[in-house]
Amino acid sequence: MAEIQDKDLAKFMRGVVSRNPGELEFHQAVQEVAMDIVPYIKDNERMQRMRILERMTEPDRIVSFRVTWEDDAGNIRVNRGYRVQQNNAIGPYKGGIRFHPTVTQSVLKFLAFEQVFKNSLTGLPLGGGKGGADFNPKGKSDREIMRFCQAFMTELSKYIGQFTDVPAGDIGVGGREVGYMFGQFKRLKDTFEGVLTGKGIEFGGSRIRPEATGYGVVYMMQAMLERQNDSLKDKTCLVSGSGNVAQFCAEKLIELGAKVCSMSDSSGTIYKPEGLTRADLDWIMTLKNERGGRMSECVEGIGTKFYEGNRPWALPGQLAFPCATQNEIEAADAIALVKTGCIAISEGANMPTDPDAIDIIREAGIMHAPSKAANAGGVAVSGLEMSQNSLRMSWSREEVDAHLKEIILSIHEKCVDKGIREDGTVDYFKGANIAGFDKVANAMLAYGAV
Repeated sequence: MAEIQDKDLAKFMRGVVSRNPGELEFHQAVQEVAMDIVPYIKDNERMQRMRILERMTEPDRIVSFRVTWEDDAGNIRVNRGYRVQQNNAIGPYKGGIRFHPTVTQSVLKFLAFEQVFKNSLTGLPLGGGKGGADFNPKGKSDREIMRFCQAFMTELSKYIGQFTDVPAGDIGVGGREVGYMFGQFKRLKDTFEGVLTGKGIEFGGSRIRPEATGYGVVYMMQAMLERQNDSLKDKTCLVSGSGNVAQFCAEKLIELGAKVCSMSDSSGTIYKPEGLTRADLDWIMTLKNERGGRMSECVEGIGTKFYEGNRPWALPGQLAFPCATQNEIEAADAIALVKTGCIAISEGANMPTDPDAIDIIREAGIMHAPSKAANAGGVAVSGLEMSQNSLRMSWSREEVDAHLKEIILSIHEKCVDKGIREDGTVDYFKGANIAGFDKVANAMLAYGAV
């Protein structure tokens, strides 16, 4: 981690690092917030005396458990499951479940910490949490995934509930996995409640939940551009990733008249300077969602260029949408974005820009919406799903999309309000951090020392 010049911030971060040794992703997430919040609360004696920021960085609890299941060959397999319940000052813990070999306590703590601020920004009464397991669903049969999900939920069910903690899907956890976990919870508890979001429409799910994160990323970019009297029309766009968020980000961009020039996966990046068509995107969705193919196949399939092993950030593009994974934009990538004339970035993945890259982007004056603001669409519609479950009703696609756009526009205004500079430009990172912090901090102050 780079040397910190501010003495108060450096002291605070030394405490975080000493209490959480080796958890680099968590350290980065906390520093990204603390660099704005430590100066913000410097003159607030009550917040300092009540140690609000220190309490926010300490999870309410972390549950770690063994998940034992049987594969199709009859072998007993063992994985580790987690649930990080970070903060429930403004509502029940809310955050996804991730199944991926890279899942560690540090990764989940960074995601849970980010989730607190993201959920606060939506204006919905939701606390922050995150969970998952180091289980890899790739290559597993449907029955193996079902058995794992049931074993995972057997333990997790002890700690969640519609007024306690409401998980959702994330990487490796889609509608199928949510269905298996919800069915097991229902069997164990003998109750039908909205304890998971991302459910199927038939049993309490919300319309456009799969699309929500990708759509929200685009709505945030649209709001940033409109504030500059600009629009998405005919803008060249670089999208990274090719999973759920990237696919629906691309879909909404095409719908609104932008040119999606790139998508990627771990093998490399495709590039089509004239922009992907709707038919091209449909082909990519089939490739990734049904065939499990690689982006290199797009060269023959839809006639794109392919840059093996490369990210898209050195390619020509006006708008950037990092939708793949954390820290995918490093310093060299940020320099490339500046050189190619990028004017704005809206983050679809969680914490996709590393600290050095953030500094370069900020210095260049590029508009940059952080993930806690830009990709809040997913949890926003999850919150709307919880509302629909409580009301015992279902809203139309148009109603949910309208609510989603309204929430994202509200987040944008909060970022502007708290992040506007003297010259009229906006520091969206600062705005998101302070706006998200204020709501949670005030609730914690009201509760006293708990």
